[in-house]
Amino acid sequence: MSGIVTYSPAYTLVPTYECFNLCGYCNFRIDPGKEPWMTLSAAENTLQALQKQDICEILILSGEVHPKSLRRQPWLQLIYDLCELALRLGFLPHTNVGPLSFQEMQQLKTVNVSMGLMLEQLTPTLLSTVHRHAPSKIPELRLQQLAWAGELQIPFTTGLLLGIGETPQDWWETLDAIAQLHSRYRHIQEVILQPYSPGNQQTWDAPGFEPRQLPEVIAKARKILPAEITIQIPPNLVPDPDWLLACIEAGAGDLGGIGPKDEVNPDYPHLTHEHLLQILNSAGWRLTPRLPICPQYDQWLPQHLHTVVQSWRNR
Repeated sequence: MSGIVTYSPAYTLVPTYECFNLCGYCNFRIDPGKEPWMTLSAAENTLQALQKQDICEILILSGEVHPKSLRRQPWLQLIYDLCELALRLGFLPHTNVGPLSFQEMQQLKTVNVSMGLMLEQLTPTLLSTVHRHAPSKIPELRLQQLAWAGELQIPFTTGLLLGIGETPQDWWETLDAIAQLHSRYRHIQEVILQPYSPGNQQTWDAPGFEPRQLPEVIAKARKILPAEITIQIPPNLVPDPDWLLACIEAGAGDLGGIGPKDEVNPDYPHLTHEHLLQILNSAGWRLTPRLPICPQYDQWLPQHLHTVVQSWRNR
């Protein structure tokens, strides 16, 4: 065997698709007020059905309600309640819902085993292009989130979106910023390298990032990031099996959450577990499920979360 490649058996719950940002490349959002939010009863029905399947992680992924909106607190409470529900039913929640205040992160830390936020790119030039109408994509705001996660000892996932108008130098500078924050707090579990892939809903007209460039980017990222940070790639966005294997050979060690639907890239269905097994096994790699928290971070968890995680580790 060449080694192990991990993935998370996951399911995504979306409290709401509404978002006050309007990123040119987005295929996820809807306008605020256009659709009712998820109810706890609907979520409970979904999660109860998942108890019979090999699902561990519940990813809470949401559009963003404006920080000054009167709906911000009900939105945060719904996210908290969904995490609490997932825990009660035996799952491990991981929340990624955009930038949060320190107090909001502090609150969600009590019902999440890990959290995440994509940096995307730190170059401010995107604020005049694809992020022109996306106030929460201000680089300093997102970097602050990573720093607060470190202060709060929250195991964290972040990442880059490749091909949205940045330069290769921007990639290296964003990766270096992640490495520097990790050297201070030791809290970054994974960095996702996500190639921009065009979809049906977006307003921005540009070709997708060429997946054949990915192995070179991964190899350089592997040199910039500390060894304990895993590089993750989404296999549904690297459709050619040979290039997927090239990405793994270059240093990508994780395939992220594999579930029924990629909510962020709905035009690109996930590969089935069987198909991924076939691709990896043919090249001598072993595909292994993982939890949404690395073992070295278990000690950071409050006791009630630590207990749930240990029950999964003992299976």
